Amino acid sequence: MGASANPERYSYLAINKLRAHGHPVEAIGRKAVQVKDVLVRTGTDSLKDIDTVTMYLSAENQQPYYDYILGLHPKRIIFNPGAENEELAAKAKALGIYPQEACTLVLLSTGQY
Repeated sequence: MGASANPERYSYLAINKLRAHGHPVEAIGRKAVQVKDVLVRTGTDSLKDIDTVTMYLSAENQQPYYDYILGLHPKRIIFNPGAENEELAAKAKALGIYPQEACTLVLLSTGQY
């Protein structure tokens, strides 16, 4: 969530690093663009088998997506630095979804993803 085709954005780096580690990626952002082999979607398409939502939106910008994110039934939500959100984390936890405050890039680099 919060995907960008701007090479200076952490979400762009995360898409590339996730793909380099062999992870399938579904990306949602403000603009429909391509990041290597990943199409960034602009809507809330029905997605299946989502293991992890990695969040790059501010807490305020996450609010319209609460139902969508929780409805994906991911195993975890990674709240990257600047995307921390106690409200969504509590809602996720209540549904058995693990909320994790961490950096996706660091998790990948250290083999903890």
